Amino acid sequence: MSSKNFFDEKIKEIAIQKNIIDLGGGGGFNKQLTKYQSLFKNNYKTVDIDPKTKPDVIGDIQNLPFLDGTVGGVICISVLEHVEDPAKAINEIYRILESGGRALIYVPFLFPYHAKTGFYKDFFRFSRDAVEHLFRRFKNIEVVPTRQFFETWLLMLPKIGPKLAPLGRLFDKLALSKGNQVSGFMIYAVK
Repeated sequence: MSSKNFFDEKIKEIAIQKNIIDLGGGGGFNKQLTKYQSLFKNNYKTVDIDPKTKPDVIGDIQNLPFLDGTVGGVICISVLEHVEDPAKAINEIYRILESGGRALIYVPFLFPYHAKTGFYKDFFRFSRDAVEHLFRRFKNIEVVPTRQFFETWLLMLPKIGPKLAPLGRLFDKLALSKGNQVSGFMIYAVK
C-alpha cells in the first residue's frame, strides 16, 4: 500500500475518534490535513508549544497537559524529529491515549535538515528499527515507508530536489524500488 493510500485510510479511522489531538498542529489542519477537515466533527484540537501559531492548547509534547487515557486519537506529523527527547514524547502519547486509542504519526529517515532558526531545532531521524523500538508498548503498529530510493535521494539535492522528486517517483515505479533507503515512515499505532 502506498503511503498516500495508507494516510487516507488511517486518517479516516482517526477522525471518528471522540477526542483527537493534533500535536504540533499550530492553528489547525496544517501540513497535509487541510483536505481532510470535513471528516472531523468538533472532536479536533491542536496542541503546540508556540503560542504564535494559535493552537487550541499551548503545551509541550514531552509533557502533555492531559489526563491519562483521555484521548481517542493523536495526529503527530513531522514533529518528533524536532523534540529533544522523542522517546518521552511517544510515552506521553501512549499515556494520554485511551485503551484502543489510535495515533497517526510521520517521522523522517533520510530527509534534509530543516530547523527554523528561532522557532525549532532539528535533532533526529528514525530508521524502521528505531520506530519499532520506540512504539513497542503499543499493542499494534503499522509502519509504511514514504518515498522510495530515487525520490528520496533526489529530494536531498539542495534547492532543485523538490522539483526533481516527481522524476525520482517515476524511476521508483519503473524500478519497483522496495528497500531501506526511504525518506520517512507513516506510523499507525493502537494502544
